[in-house]
Amino acid sequence: MPIINRVADFHADITAWRRELHSNPELLYDVFQTAAFVTDQLKAFGVDEVVTGLGKTGVVGVIRGKGTSGKVVGLRADMDALPITERTDKPYASKVDGKMHACGHDGHTAMLLGAARYLAETRNFDGTVVVIFQPAEEGGGGGRAMVEDGLMERFGISEVFGMHNMPGIALGEFAIREGGIMAGTDQFAIDIEGHGGHAAMPHLAVDPVIVAAHIITGLQTLVSRNVDPIRSAVLSVTTVNAGTAYNVIARTARLTGTVRTLDEDVRTQMEEGIKRLAPQLALAFGATANVTYMRGYPVTVNAGEQTRFAAEVAREIVGEDRVNDNVDPTMGGEDFAYMLNARPGSYIFLGNGTSSDLHTDTYDFNDESIPYGVSYWVRVAEKALAAR
Repeated sequence: MPIINRVADFHADITAWRRELHSNPELLYDVFQTAAFVTDQLKAFGVDEVVTGLGKTGVVGVIRGKGTSGKVVGLRADMDALPITERTDKPYASKVDGKMHACGHDGHTAMLLGAARYLAETRNFDGTVVVIFQPAEEGGGGGRAMVEDGLMERFGISEVFGMHNMPGIALGEFAIREGGIMAGTDQFAIDIEGHGGHAAMPHLAVDPVIVAAHIITGLQTLVSRNVDPIRSAVLSVTTVNAGTAYNVIARTARLTGTVRTLDEDVRTQMEEGIKRLAPQLALAFGATANVTYMRGYPVTVNAGEQTRFAAEVAREIVGEDRVNDNVDPTMGGEDFAYMLNARPGSYIFLGNGTSSDLHTDTYDFNDESIPYGVSYWVRVAEKALAAR
C-alpha cells in the first residue's frame, strides 16, 4: 500500500503546521505554545478526548475506532527544541534567538497531527488510537515523566510506537532493527585527590594530573579488554580540570565523561568497572578517587514482534527494497526508551535525505518526507487494530 492519497491531499497543511512550529521553538518542559497548538488542532479534528498536562506539559489525544475491540495502540511524537541559534536563513527560521528545532521534533509533531486528522476522519480501525505529544526529550526525560504520570495505565495502552527522522537515510526510506537501536546515555565524574606541591619538586607531592592521565588510559581498557567484542560500548572522557598555575602541582583533579551502551548488562558492567578501576589506580599512586555515576536515558530496545510488524508496514508504503530492517544502532540516546520499558513497541527511523546532521545549526526537517511518515503512522494504527 503506497502513500495514502488523502494524506497527500493535506501535505501542504501539515507543512504549514511544521513551519509554524519551527518558527516558534520551545525548550524542555516549557512547550506551552506548542502544546496549545497541538491541543487546538486535535480539538478541531474532532478527536474523542484531549488530555493536557500529562508529564507536566504533554498532550494526549484519544481516537476511538468503529469496532468494539479493547486494544489500544499509542503513537508518540516529541515537541521540544534545542538551545541552538539557527543559521539556515529559511523564511520560517526560528524567531527565538538561542532556540531551534535542530532535531526535527517540529516535523515529528506535525506528522502525528496529520495522522490524527486522518484517523479522526476515517476511524477505519477496531480499537483505540492514543496520540502522544511529549515534552522534554532533549535531556529532560519527558518520556519518563509521562509514564510516571500514568500514561500507559490511564489510557490502557498495550503497544507503543515511535519514529525519528534521520539525515543520511534517503528520502522515502525507513530503517529499523530488533533489540537495542539507541544507546543508554550515562554520565560520570571522577574526583581525584592527591597532595599539592611545587612543580619543581614533584617527589614531595602526589600529582593528581598524572593520576588522571593513567585513569583516562585505564578506563579505555573497560571497552577494549572487558566488554565482549561483539557487543558495543563507548566511554569518552570529555573534560579534565586541574590546577591554577604553571608552577604548582594541584591537590585535586576532576574528570567527567559519558558512557553509551546498547544493552543493560553491558551498561551495568561499565558502571561497575569505572567504580572499581578508578579508585584502585589512584591508590596505586598514593591518591584517592571518588566516582559519581549518573544513569541517564535507558537503552532504547525494540521488541521483536512489534519491530517485525513495523518493518512490514513500512514495506507496504515504500516497497521491500526501501526498508532496512537491520540498521546499525546509534550511540545517541532517546527517552522513548522509558515508554518501551513500560510497553512493547518499536522505534523506526524515517529518511531525511542529505540534510545537515541532527543537532547542528543548519539542520532542517525535510518536508518532502511528511507523506511517508504520516502514512506510516496511519497504517500502523489501522493494521494493529485491523477491523474484524
